[in-house]
Amino acid sequence: MFDQILGLPAHPLIIHFAVVLTPLLAVVVVAYALLPARRPLLAWALVLLSVAAPAAVFAAKESGERLREARFAAAGGALGARIETHESFAVPLLLSVSALALGSLVLVYATTAARGSTRDRFGPVATRGLSALVVVLAAVTAYFCFRAGDSGARAVWSS
Repeated sequence: MFDQILGLPAHPLIIHFAVVLTPLLAVVVVAYALLPARRPLLAWALVLLSVAAPAAVFAAKESGERLREARFAAAGGALGARIETHESFAVPLLLSVSALALGSLVLVYATTAARGSTRDRFGPVATRGLSALVVVLAAVTAYFCFRAGDSGARAVWSS
């Protein structure tokens, strides 16, 4: 399933979804957390990105494993080391983007007023705490996204 798309290796095609959606999720959740007046406008995008970004990172991870098995199983030396470095960021990125997505969904739920109310569901203190948490998770996720992308580019383009 994650091997090929139209006869081409799937990983170089799939990673573009992860490379775009993950930082976009991080930016949108930070805006949602820090700009309460914009929350109604950003909520739908945040929910969609919270589903799509972890799915894209999962697909990128799986397709990368298939690519390594198919084409680089015997890679050693400098290339093997660069591939290993790149591969080492897959799980931390998947975990961090999943935590960010979950935190984002909880924040949207918490900041959506219950029926007949105009206040946050859990109060302003909980909302501020959740907001701080997702901002930290966004920074962690952005770090691992950058490191995974940079190490992948170095694995492919370094001589």
